Amino acid sequence: MKRTLLALTLLAALPFAASAAEGVSYNYVQGGYVATEADGASDADGYGIDASVAVHENFHLFGAYTTQDLDVNTVFDKVDQWKLGVGYNYGITDKADLVTRVAYEKFDAGSGFDVDGYSAEAGVRGALGDKFEAYAMAGYEDFEQADGDFYGRVGAQVKFNENWGVSGDVKFADGDAQWFVGPRFSW
Repeated sequence: MKRTLLALTLLAALPFAASAAEGVSYNYVQGGYVATEADGASDADGYGIDASVAVHENFHLFGAYTTQDLDVNTVFDKVDQWKLGVGYNYGITDKADLVTRVAYEKFDAGSGFDVDGYSAEAGVRGALGDKFEAYAMAGYEDFEQADGDFYGRVGAQVKFNENWGVSGDVKFADGDAQWFVGPRFSW
């Protein structure tokens, strides 16, 4: 199923030939503070790091890792999550891209609760000026031993110069919110 979804996404993207929007880089690494506000469960916070590398003018590979400690001691006291994926960007204007991404995900809460899953998302990412970039995505993620869930994700970056900026991201899913804020280095 995961391979089929990835193959279909790549095949659907092949007919398009556009470059990334002006002012938007798919080459970056960022790290920072991550927090989760869970509806009906323990909140958590910690740190995360993620990166993206353009391998073609329309394709990028990305990965992310977060580790969070739960605020209340339960069977689980720490949650690690990571994902690896591929994305496709298609220029819809000079400064905006349509972006689709698929990823393999891993969620590990310890005590034997270690599940695999996948996610797929689509949205728009663009430069809203020389120093500001934003995006909005809608997605779906599904883990084994759990029902799938739709989510929305919005984010922005304020650029200090060509390479450095501060990035923020908020993901909303089924009453939960996970957010990230931290420095980003782009090239």
